[in-house]
Amino acid sequence: MVALRPIDGSRTDVVPTHDRPRPERLVKGDPLRTTWEFYAPPGGGISCGIWACEVGAWRIAFDEHSDEYFHVLAGRIRITDAGGCAREFGPGDACVIPAGFAGVFEVVEPVQKHYVMIKRQG
Repeated sequence: MVALRPIDGSRTDVVPTHDRPRPERLVKGDPLRTTWEFYAPPGGGISCGIWACEVGAWRIAFDEHSDEYFHVLAGRIRITDAGGCAREFGPGDACVIPAGFAGVFEVVEPVQKHYVMIKRQG
């Protein structure tokens, strides 16, 4: 039988990982990022869970085979593309960051979001 995998912050069987943006990508602050990866099957291709981060900003550059869908649970973020167009997302908002996207990811208020990362074969 295949079991369901709830994406639920109350689960205690998932140990979070912590990291910070690489120094060469930092724009503002040095925010701690915490990831609870709830699902990542063998062989890759997809991962999903909950991601949280402190206030700060850094440059992002998605490779040509990776997309991310997210849904903000709490806090506020601003994503600015390479052309300077900025969009803000808060509780209840969702977005797709497409493969090849480059810009700045800024956490305006401490944030928590559900995420799904999809890595396509290339």
